[in-house]
Amino acid sequence: MIDNSIFENKKAAYLTLGCKLNFAETSAIGKQLSRVGVRKAREGEIAEICVINTCSVTEFADKKCRQAVRKMIKDNPGAYVIVTGCYAQLKPEDIAGIEGVDIVLGSEQKLDVVAYLDELKKKDKGVVHTSKTNSIKSFVPSCSQDDRTRYFLKVQDGCDYFCSFCTIPFARGRSRNGTIKSMVEQAQEVVSKGGKEIVLTGVNIGDFGKTTGESFFDLVKALDDVEGIERFRISSIEPNLLTDEIIEFVASSKRFAPHFHIPLQSGSDAVLKLMRRRYDTALFRHKVEKIKSILPHAFIGVDVIVGTRGETDEYFEETRLFLESLDFSQLHVFTYSERPGTQALKIDYEVDPRTKHSRCKTLLDLSDKKLESFYNSQQGRQRKVLFEHTQHDSMMYGFTENYVKVETTFEECKANEIKIVTLGGFNQLKTALIEG
Repeated sequence: MIDNSIFENKKAAYLTLGCKLNFAETSAIGKQLSRVGVRKAREGEIAEICVINTCSVTEFADKKCRQAVRKMIKDNPGAYVIVTGCYAQLKPEDIAGIEGVDIVLGSEQKLDVVAYLDELKKKDKGVVHTSKTNSIKSFVPSCSQDDRTRYFLKVQDGCDYFCSFCTIPFARGRSRNGTIKSMVEQAQEVVSKGGKEIVLTGVNIGDFGKTTGESFFDLVKALDDVEGIERFRISSIEPNLLTDEIIEFVASSKRFAPHFHIPLQSGSDAVLKLMRRRYDTALFRHKVEKIKSILPHAFIGVDVIVGTRGETDEYFEETRLFLESLDFSQLHVFTYSERPGTQALKIDYEVDPRTKHSRCKTLLDLSDKKLESFYNSQQGRQRKVLFEHTQHDSMMYGFTENYVKVETTFEECKANEIKIVTLGGFNQLKTALIEG
């Protein structure tokens, strides 16, 4: 058993790479360490403990993680270095081999970090603690605040989908979740801290309820009754799990924002089959049209991957035309990256890097046009803006309920407050100005 007195007055530095779920989990790790006496290192201080929470969604993400680990070690000489996250789960020996790394924690171990710290003694080589994918079963609730005003509430973890291009099920295990009761309690804790906006996050949040016999719709309804939270946002949700009843509920709810983020990945049904996605373009179109029919001013973000194996010129053109025909607000475009161990590697047709880059630019240009059209549709309308704490060049920023970014002159009294404003024109950074 570790003597907790060794942690007292130790300083820790945290670095999170990747998704908002990682940020929520880093926050949970930080709370564990703070309970045994570790405090967060202040700017300019050299930390005695470093925690790096990694991502492995692409080959570039892997490279970025290795660079980040080495930089943390250089910036905090002599620190006890802990590396966790998806890259640590998938390639623990790669991380353990980096000079200066002391311990590598897998997905099952990272949220019980104190139990693995072994008296904080520096190692000659990183010690690995990971579990096989089928042994990753625990769900530890976590909620973090970003550097603005939003909180990110982890409601679900893992994935059962095994899409052909993705390693996330291997990195995070099967789908699991906490109870609705525990989620409501965490939301109420955010209220007690003065928080007003919560983003629901997870790997496949629409799959919520598998381990508790509940449903994501049940969760949404329960959270809508939490007094004190001004708005909830639903992060990325699979189109086949975004039910019509959820869309209809958001349209009439007290607190859920008219803001949807839906992964499409490809606008070609042939490519969707190669990806092993669980929907087709007809279902996706129905979801977008359903949202716009009852929430005409809703913001809809869409994820797309370009250059996947099997994406011929013809199939990419199908994607481009499909997207042009949809009434969405913005695209998040990702370039396909080969991931070891995925079924996509068995697909023969490969797209060369130059073509991938060209396709990416084509869709980013389309995204700019869609976003400009959406922003133009909002001019002259009254919207509720939650202003953020941060200040940039005497300006402060906030977001409307339908995710329009707004700027105004900084005033401390506006921070973390919701103000009704009339949206004016937009600058080159796609930020709304306020009329009057």
